[in-house]
Amino acid sequence: MSSKVSRYPGTEVTHDDIEANSYLMTHYQAELKYAWTSGVATGRYLKGLKEGEIWGRRCDGCGRVMVPPRMYCELCFRPTDGWVKLRDTGRVVTYSIAYVNFDASRRQDPIIVAVVEVDGASPMMGILHLLGEVDPEDVKIGMRVQAVWKKVEDRSGAITDIVHFRPLGGR
Repeated sequence: MSSKVSRYPGTEVTHDDIEANSYLMTHYQAELKYAWTSGVATGRYLKGLKEGEIWGRRCDGCGRVMVPPRMYCELCFRPTDGWVKLRDTGRVVTYSIAYVNFDASRRQDPIIVAVVEVDGASPMMGILHLLGEVDPEDVKIGMRVQAVWKKVEDRSGAITDIVHFRPLGGR
């Protein structure tokens, strides 16, 4: 027995109708294909990560060194001027300690996510990444850190080529 919905014209399709094959139904799995290019700035940045290097872009207009790199300066409204190889060290600008996973399930061990201001880049220019080899209660704003890289043969040209940043000691 199917119920009628008075606010809308037509007849409601119920679970029983579906089970009884009362309606022709078809299932289709979309096969989505797409292409994406990383562009000049991100492409060079990712290539550098595969090589164990962090690269930024310099703007001669405002004097900033930007990481992640950009081909266009959003402050000067002009093209950036050149590549700068940066160090794989820096300092923690801000951080968050997460006790839940992306699916809202509880984590046994917390994960620490931080923005690392990279040495050689302009102030407040950095990378959002994981902190490791540190207890949550020992993380501090301004803490000096260094990248821990995957083995060369395991790198793929992704931000995950840096496993995490670990404390250097001191502030």
